[in-house]
Amino acid sequence: MKHESALHPATSTGLSLTVAASTFAALGSEQRLGVLRVLVQAGPKGLSIGELAERSDVSGSTLTHHMKILAAAGLIQQQKHGRSIISVGAAYDDIEALCGFLMANCCACGPACQCGPDCKCSDGECCSDIQGQAVPNNTKATS
Repeated sequence: MKHESALHPATSTGLSLTVAASTFAALGSEQRLGVLRVLVQAGPKGLSIGELAERSDVSGSTLTHHMKILAAAGLIQQQKHGRSIISVGAAYDDIEALCGFLMANCCACGPACQCGPDCKCSDGECCSDIQGQAVPNNTKATS
């Protein structure tokens, strides 16, 4: 599914559920995920198609097919000369937006929570700030 814009039309800070779902669907292939990981590891300059094929162990029409899907999902950027793709790189901003979509509501206590990924907060109360004291091991204190 081709994306007009990765950002949700209602806000400029996050992805819509529809866009995120279609982007994750594009990563639903081991080969596509492998190709994207190779491009992320390659850095902002990206790779030539030949180098990408060699490093990812995917070539020919199979690589072309996967590249079309990744490009339509906004996960890669291609530089073309005529009809030929001469280089390809990861779309870091869009990948970060996808990661941000997953982590946007990581804690029930809200964006100010400092508890980390193992947070056990609930009911809008931050477990690290209950009665102004940190709670060891990210467990909720009882009154």
